[in-house]
Amino acid sequence: MRLKTKLVLAITALVFLIAGLLSLVYMSQLLHAAVQQSYDTNHMVAEQIRYALQQALETGLSGRTVDPNNPAQLHDLMAQAVRTDPTLQAMIQSVNRYSLTVYDINIGDRQSLTLLSTNPGIDDKPLPLRPDYHQLVDAGPLQLMKEVFGPPQVYDVVASIDNNGKPFATVNVGVRTTLLRAFYAPWLAEAITLMGFALLTALIAAFLLSNLALRPLEEISRQLDKWTALGETPEEAQPAPAASPRQDTAALVSNKIERIGQRMRNVEEVFSALRENIDQILGSLQDGILLFTGDGRAVLVSEAARRFLQRDRQAILGMQPSEIFDRSTVLGRTLCDAFDARVHVIQEEVRTETGQRLQVSVDFIHDDQTGQGLGALVTLHDLESAELIESELELSRRMAAIGRLTSGVGHEVKNPINAIVVHLELLKNKLADASVPNATRHLEVIETEIRRLDRVVQTLVDFSRPVELQLREQDLRSVIGDVLTLASVELATRNVTLVSHMPETPLVANVDADLLKQAALNVIQNGAQAMPDGGVLEVTLEEERHVETDRPRPQGVRTAVLRISDQGHGIPAEILEKIFDLYFTTKSGGSGIGLAMTYRILQLHQGNIEVQSEPGRGTEFRLRIPLAAAEWGRRHLQPAGIETGKGIAG
Repeated sequence: MRLKTKLVLAITALVFLIAGLLSLVYMSQLLHAAVQQSYDTNHMVAEQIRYALQQALETGLSGRTVDPNNPAQLHDLMAQAVRTDPTLQAMIQSVNRYSLTVYDINIGDRQSLTLLSTNPGIDDKPLPLRPDYHQLVDAGPLQLMKEVFGPPQVYDVVASIDNNGKPFATVNVGVRTTLLRAFYAPWLAEAITLMGFALLTALIAAFLLSNLALRPLEEISRQLDKWTALGETPEEAQPAPAASPRQDTAALVSNKIERIGQRMRNVEEVFSALRENIDQILGSLQDGILLFTGDGRAVLVSEAARRFLQRDRQAILGMQPSEIFDRSTVLGRTLCDAFDARVHVIQEEVRTETGQRLQVSVDFIHDDQTGQGLGALVTLHDLESAELIESELELSRRMAAIGRLTSGVGHEVKNPINAIVVHLELLKNKLADASVPNATRHLEVIETEIRRLDRVVQTLVDFSRPVELQLREQDLRSVIGDVLTLASVELATRNVTLVSHMPETPLVANVDADLLKQAALNVIQNGAQAMPDGGVLEVTLEEERHVETDRPRPQGVRTAVLRISDQGHGIPAEILEKIFDLYFTTKSGGSGIGLAMTYRILQLHQGNIEVQSEPGRGTEFRLRIPLAAAEWGRRHLQPAGIETGKGIAG
């Protein structure tokens, strides 16, 4: 069914429904008014007859003596008075002849016997039993229509003459429903005519309105054809079929909208995939990147740029350069001046108020043909991070070279040591019965030193050998808690007080628990050894947070930080960069392997270790461990297993 036909039918049905309801209400009110008017008229007639009846009875019964115990005598006297009164007879005949709704008139006595009636043959018989007319007056609309338009029925309008509070005679004016119907017929015809006129008007209005309503759809259809043609390739372009006179315009527009919607969904899928790829690329970049449109709105912000600017990434999007960069800072002033003057900035070094060295570039993008500005690209490069990465790469290269060297040294030294041990054991057996008492002691000293040398070589080999990680998701609170329990006894003997701070929520990471315990224990033992006179060693485990908001990172790689601070003498600046080198130590009995092994364990876990030291005040090590990706959704599902701020006294 065409939309135009549906509109015509819908509007017609709506108007017909409204007209029908209004007509029903109108007819109901008319019918009720007719019933009420008939009641008022016939009640007045009954009162007039009652008055004439009262006059006839007073005249006929005047001077008559009646036996109270003889009702028949009273009935006869009343009947004679009523039937012989010409005034009463004339009034009854006049009403019965000229009234439009009166069916009959009956006069009865106190015993409900007929004294006078317009119906022949019922004199001196019981009055007909009929419902009271008040039932019609008080009936509802539906009940009233059912009574009036149903089977014929007679209702009585009653007026009575009372004697000592009891009915003495009654006047019953009968009203027949068929007469009411005839009285109501002209009004009913008028209402039906009105309904027919409303229906005809509705049909005409529906036809006109449907044409007016569908006219914009034709214009929409033409506009959709233009939009569709703009986005289609020559291979996809197809001539739009011409709309036939019988073709539904709404269906044609719906098909075109569906085609455009499908194309938009395809473009949205491509755009979403492209945006995800760009976000992944930007998230892995160390340089901060901001892309601006031709009117100066930021549309692309990398995670590193958010870190440099210390502002929320979503808040930056859509802002102007003057709103993003603070002119009160060196970096903000440099960038705002470049945007105001529309001047390129090529790798200009800027030192921020915090001492951070940044390399800034601003490139303005133009259309080669028209010269119109298309946007701008801002690049922020952290020189210190680059130097730190280069330093870590150089350290890794040195560690790899040391590993290869130690593997070779271990292989070359191990075999001679084994041969010496074997021959030394044979020599001890041959000298067992000799009478030289000091020879055995010298041989034991040689054996002890050779075995110590063997342990050193074995340590070298173990350090350079590839480690097979046993990774498993662990709550770092539990791992570090085991380390603190293990180290507390040794720290107590050194008069060191251990104070720990653990988070209330789990920090789940994919780690080798044994290796991570070894790394943390090495740093804790070094901190205790740095305080020969005792002191406080503070261990804090927490999630790394935004600098500007002090909130966990919602995107990218989330990291846990283990801070280990002592109150020792500190590390001099000239040797601070050498503490992670293999065999470097400032302790008389140290091996120089512990911190190097810790550095390697953190590298194997894709983490890192930093150290800050102030001579005379102490040293703080920061061990960073990447958290598991699924941990973010489980953080608040597990109760804390370690109390925060609980100290372990040593």
